[in-house]
Amino acid sequence: MKAGIVGLPNVGKSTLFNCLSNAKAQSANYPFCTIEPNVGVVNVPDPRLEALEKIVKPERVMPATVEIVDIAGLVKGASKGEGLGNKFLANIRETDAIIHVLRCFEDDNITHVEGEIDPVRDKEIIDMELQFKDLETAENRIEKLKRKVKTGDKEAKKEYELLERIKTELLKGISVRAIDFTEDEYNTYVNTYQFLTDKPVLYVCNVDEASVIDGNKFVEEVKEAVKNEEAEILILAAATEADIMELDTYEERKMFLDDLGLKEPGINKLIHSVYKLLNQQTYFTAGVKEVRAWTINVGDTAPQAAGVIHSDFEKGFIRAEVISYEDYIHYGSEVKVKEAGKMRVEGKEYIVKDGDIMHFRFNV
Repeated sequence: MKAGIVGLPNVGKSTLFNCLSNAKAQSANYPFCTIEPNVGVVNVPDPRLEALEKIVKPERVMPATVEIVDIAGLVKGASKGEGLGNKFLANIRETDAIIHVLRCFEDDNITHVEGEIDPVRDKEIIDMELQFKDLETAENRIEKLKRKVKTGDKEAKKEYELLERIKTELLKGISVRAIDFTEDEYNTYVNTYQFLTDKPVLYVCNVDEASVIDGNKFVEEVKEAVKNEEAEILILAAATEADIMELDTYEERKMFLDDLGLKEPGINKLIHSVYKLLNQQTYFTAGVKEVRAWTINVGDTAPQAAGVIHSDFEKGFIRAEVISYEDYIHYGSEVKVKEAGKMRVEGKEYIVKDGDIMHFRFNV
């Protein structure tokens, strides 16, 4: 599972990516600075992991990670191949969610590809190009179905009518994610088309340092524009986050954050938001060799969670021994949790909860 950072050129995508990742994507004041998508594997900050480390004192600690892709800036006409449009759209199709960066600051030293600052217009440019590409996808499929529909194929007719409805909404400027589908329609058809505007989106308002707490007029315009999308909006200052990342010690970073009135770097909030956007959660394994956070999808069963460690664990799953994070911290050790009768034995139907500490029994 990975999220792609998208936006117009020069809105702060690569600066943000540099903050997220140890990879140093080139960041400069001209369009298409990022040509090949840079991929960063980013650790998910989790204080629970630190608490478990203090108790278990393992040889090593492995955090959960999320994959972030920095994709080339898009311009008007991308759906028709303008700029790096075709490459951009191919790269975004390979991601599972979109981090849409909007420039919400003024700076005469940083050029804007459209001339003036208007994040709502910028958003609409991206939306329109993605919708045009989805329209092309829908129309191509409709053409392929026409012959089957003429022969009286009921399934083809059902799919054809659904695609016509999607086409109508796209022509109105409505993204696929905003269209109401039945569960059957979505799982049988919509989910298979890989529509670009069906991907969940997080809007990141890139502001100046003075606006990082309360936002500004640009942020308010974005909030108004997306109020019906049920999408999260995050406010951060990418340039300021870059300055924070340059500081060597925790103490220096904390002083910087205190001066700004922030409890944690905006990057941490962004990583957590992306993790949630991808519908992911964490469970832990805890032993003297290793304390580790494992990433699974929300709603995964115990065997599916075991399969993240190794496919054999899922195939030969017998049971899972489960301790809640709260009980582990409260009692202070696995032995004491067992003595208190707080360790549970769960079977194949168990839905894993975020923060569960698990041991798997399996036989292959």
